[in-house]
Amino acid sequence: MTSALSPLRAVVFDMDGTLVDNMRFHNEAWVSFARKLGLPLTAEDFQSRYAGKKNEEIIPELLGRPVAPDEVERIAEEKENHYRTLYRPHLQLHRGAEAFIQRLRDAQRPAAIATAAPQGNRELVLDGLGIRPLFASIVGAEQVTRGKPAPDIFLAAAKALGVEPTACLAFEDAVLGVISAREAGMTVVGLTTGAPEADLRQAGAHWVLPDFTSLPPELEQRLFGASAR
Repeated sequence: MTSALSPLRAVVFDMDGTLVDNMRFHNEAWVSFARKLGLPLTAEDFQSRYAGKKNEEIIPELLGRPVAPDEVERIAEEKENHYRTLYRPHLQLHRGAEAFIQRLRDAQRPAAIATAAPQGNRELVLDGLGIRPLFASIVGAEQVTRGKPAPDIFLAAAKALGVEPTACLAFEDAVLGVISAREAGMTVVGLTTGAPEADLRQAGAHWVLPDFTSLPPELEQRLFGASAR
């Protein structure tokens, strides 16, 4: 069994709601789509039940019926176009993320992204902010069979980094994402951008923070060791 104070050698970030505080725009786009179809979906419902899943998992569950791949693609693109229109004017990294990523680079701690976001959404954030080169690997939903809460995407990210999952720290904002990272064997920080602290802790988050500006001392020690400051 891994010691509670074992060092953390790599970091895996979720993207939406974690590196960028954008979930209210996703929630708004999904609620708008559901309302158009007469479906009773609230932002809280989406955040707790669907955030972190792949669109091809969300859409049939939301509609309550099997959905052909071409229809999934059409619905997903309609929703994602709406989301990108809403969020583009607000595009920025979450508080403290830029400085934290630089610390990881200075400490030679490799970082990856594990996200259910489709390619167009990844391009908006990663290329719009110019941060793609800061990550050793970016794992998207299309690279795994199952979305969160299954551990597949976090396991794939650890494999891409060449680091055992138990030596990885994960940052997540969604309940299903926290469960996914824990199932992969990672130490998890939950960010309260979309879900309440109690829900993130119940899902298994080891620490819960509002942003990246201040890490708990134990986490600093495990991640940066003697260089912690």
